[in-house]
Amino acid sequence: MVSGKSRQTIPSAGEVTGLLRDWADGDTAALERLVPLVHAELRRLAHREMGRERPGHTLQTTALVNEAYLRLVDASRMNWQDRAHFFAMSAQLMRRILVDHARARQARKRGAGARRVELTEGVVVTPDRGRDIVALDDALKALASVDERKARVVELRYFGGLSVEESAEALRVSAETIMRDWRLAKAWLLRELERGK
Repeated sequence: MVSGKSRQTIPSAGEVTGLLRDWADGDTAALERLVPLVHAELRRLAHREMGRERPGHTLQTTALVNEAYLRLVDASRMNWQDRAHFFAMSAQLMRRILVDHARARQARKRGAGARRVELTEGVVVTPDRGRDIVALDDALKALASVDERKARVVELRYFGGLSVEESAEALRVSAETIMRDWRLAKAWLLRELERGK
């Protein structure tokens, strides 16, 4: 014990990958063993996303984790490559959940133009992120139609919170490629978002 709290054991990438593959092969017991191993990381991803949302957002971190978990369970037959692939998919699902939530909220409100979204290394957005996340999602879809990998880099780094190295592992490219794609994608998205104002 450290300071009255038990240390959380960080699972090895191989352990998570093995359980993902067993789960994809139909072993439901593998999912039961997998969930506690990945829960903390899913909460971290969700907490990061929710930290960007406006105060008083109706969707809470736990709800985002639960919704992502339910969608991941539906994807049980997916051919999981490894731990990085799992977390990349988790990030993508959380992005879709937040975008769906923002679009539903906008549909209820009707009107009001989109605000500017600033993309910096940390990616900062305006306080009313509902409109911003929809505009960013639209721009990201347009980028994907031009360059799928650059769009995936943004998804992994911005929505998934993955490091350069983790993104490189997930996409099976070098860290230098990720850094170059990240810079070019940010410039492209800024231009698209400026056009959409």
